[in-house]
Parts: sequence; structure tokens; C-alpha cells
Amino acid sequence: MSDCHIPGIEPVYSGKVRDIYDLGDALLLVATDRISAYDVVLPQAIPDKGAILTQLTKFWFEQLPTSIEHHMLSTDAADLPGPFQAAARSWGPRFMKVKKLSMVPIECVVRGYLVGSGWKEYQDRGTVCGIGLPTGLEEAARLDHPIFTPATKAEVGDHDENISSEAAGGLVGDDLVRDLEQRSIQVFEFGREWARERGLILADTKFEFGRVGGTGTPILADEVLTADSSRYWPADLYRPGGSPPSFDKQYVRDFLSSSGWSGAGSPPDLPPAVIDGTSQRYQELYHRITGESWSGKV
Repeated sequence: MSDCHIPGIEPVYSGKVRDIYDLGDALLLVATDRISAYDVVLPQAIPDKGAILTQLTKFWFEQLPTSIEHHMLSTDAADLPGPFQAAARSWGPRFMKVKKLSMVPIECVVRGYLVGSGWKEYQDRGTVCGIGLPTGLEEAARLDHPIFTPATKAEVGDHDENISSEAAGGLVGDDLVRDLEQRSIQVFEFGREWARERGLILADTKFEFGRVGGTGTPILADEVLTADSSRYWPADLYRPGGSPPSFDKQYVRDFLSSSGWSGAGSPPDLPPAVIDGTSQRYQELYHRITGESWSGKV
């Protein structure tokens, strides 16, 4: 499902994956099966992807310590206004009614391993988002302690940009950045231990937070510890010195890279094998995290 239409009602926002509807005192988030790479939405969708993202986020919200406030209100169609109920029942488990928040305009990235854009910066400057790291580290090396590396939020078609904590403080205030860092690392550590007990490595992840009316306690929002927002590796296949196989969108990125496309111009079509293989990875991660098979959820 690439689009989630409601006759006569337009979403207030349509992002790379989610469509958002205004319910007055709350919001309705609908996770489609759209998939993006290099911040570009690709022409083909990944079956069940949006439902898996929603249900995995719901699972994490229910597992997290009560000290971490989140925005989920309901995933029951009966709790939606009348015009939305029939549509929600047709969508399957891919929607979530949430608190209406003023979103903090930075992404809260936590890294436990040196990989991705962090590895690229380290090779150039020996730092990640301005944080100095020991010399001689290999790609995918485990860091002694998780590091908080914020990023700017990009509009559809633009690219997120890694920034230092100091730069993030200039955008939203130093006190808020310190609060977000503490909360982000707390959730990361919880997720990392949960994953470790299930034969997985949580290498890095990103969170988003919002506040009611733009003030007060930051509230965890959007998706949490999913395959779209996080990098998971099978622990038994992990070796430093290269990027291990993962349960995220790397399978799609690898195909795009092999085809010569890196974000400029129109992306190539995804072959059926890549679409199916990606869907299977999302389903396997759901099973390994929750202990439940994805079959039968939709």
C-alpha cells in the first residue's frame, strides 16, 4: 500500500513513508509501504513494510520503561472519529493515533558502532559529528560508549545533515539537547540489551521527540527502534573491518549502488527479488525482536 486515501479528507503532511491526518486533539499516523534511499522515495513499495514498522514501534512503546513518555494513544480503529474508521480497518495494522506535539527540529542519533556516515567522517577527520575517537579504529568497530550525534531533519528529497551537539544547541538550546541526549541514550541502551538477548546487535538508531505546545518534557515520537530508523546486525555474523549484513534498507541500497544510482535523477525499478528479499528481512527482524511470527498479523 503506497497511498492511504480517505475520500474527501487530505493528509496534513505526506512524508517519505508516513501520511499524517489531523484529528483535532490528536494526529493519525499511517505508515505506507513506501521505501526511500538517499532521501528519495523509490517507485516500488515493500509489501507489509508500513504495518511492520507500526507494530514494531507499538511493541517498543509497550516495553520501554515508564519513565520514557511516548506519543502513542491507540491502534484501535474504534478510537478514531467516524470518517476514519472504515479506512483504518481497510489499512490493516499500519496506523497509530498519537498525541499532537510540536516536534523538536533535530534527529537524535545514537551510535554504538563506527559505520555508515560516521565511518566516512572518521576516515576523513578522525571524528564523528565533531566527537574525537581513538585512532586506528576499523569499520564497524564497537565504540567504548554510545555517542549522541544529532542531525538536521530534511524535507522530502533533501538530505539529512549530521551536526555537532553544539550546533544542535544553537538550534534548540543547550539544555534541551542535553536532555534529549540523556533520553536517547537511555532508550538505545534498553533496545541494545533487548536485542543482544535475542542474538542481534543494535548498531545505531535515530529518535524524534516532541513537546506539547512546544514546551515541557520531551516526548518520544514517530517510529522507534525499527528497521527504518535503526541498523541491526545478526550477532553471529558480526566482524569488524567491514559492514556486516543488516536487517535495514541496506539490501536495497546495495542493489541501487550496483546499478550505479546514488540519489541523482530518477531511481531504477526494484526487481521482484529485491522487493521480496527486503520484505523478508523486515519480517525476520519483527520475529526476532518480538518472538512472534509476522504471518497472521495482516
